[in-house]
Amino acid sequence: MSAVELTVTDLAVARGGVAVLEGLGFRLKAGQVLVLRGPNGSGKTTLLRTLAGLQPPMAGEISLPPEAIAYGAHADGLKGTLTVAENLAFWARIHGTHEIEPALADFNLQALRNRAAHSLSAGQKRRLGLARLLVTGRPIWLLDEPTVSLDQASVALFATAVRAHVAGGGAALIATHIDLGLDADIFDVGPFKADPQAPSRTPSAFDEAFA
Repeated sequence: MSAVELTVTDLAVARGGVAVLEGLGFRLKAGQVLVLRGPNGSGKTTLLRTLAGLQPPMAGEISLPPEAIAYGAHADGLKGTLTVAENLAFWARIHGTHEIEPALADFNLQALRNRAAHSLSAGQKRRLGLARLLVTGRPIWLLDEPTVSLDQASVALFATAVRAHVAGGGAALIATHIDLGLDADIFDVGPFKADPQAPSRTPSAFDEAFA
């Protein structure tokens, strides 16, 4: 995995055409975990969506190599009629990789490999959704509350996967309210809250086009 870096400079992001965060600046380096903190509704999801390219920023710059991002949102992104193994194989082919066995093992999915995704429990679906990260080959993980629906043992599996990812030269930006036991830096979005009464810095509400 080649070393990559995500650099954010004077970034402003919007939800529904209204600025929620502005003046953001940080650097995420290879081998680093950065945890986003802030109260519900503070703009963490909007920031992650913007960094993932799902909506344009209102202002500022996002610098990173192409094809570097793997985004894990609230939805697990699964095909319900496909089995666990077929789901992973599908995403592996999409990203030009082929090996799914390590992902099955790392998220304790071997015994479920032939189960249809629609028959899984919420926690099992979440584990499968997170296992998709391992088959993308992407070095920068952007994760929005990744431990929702996970029990304590599964949270530990996820934390182990993140540690292995960054040890191999990857990086992770994670919005979470829980302590994952990771060696991580904290980035609080609170100080960057935008003034909702300020004039819009963009001519349209295109930021919701992909919602």
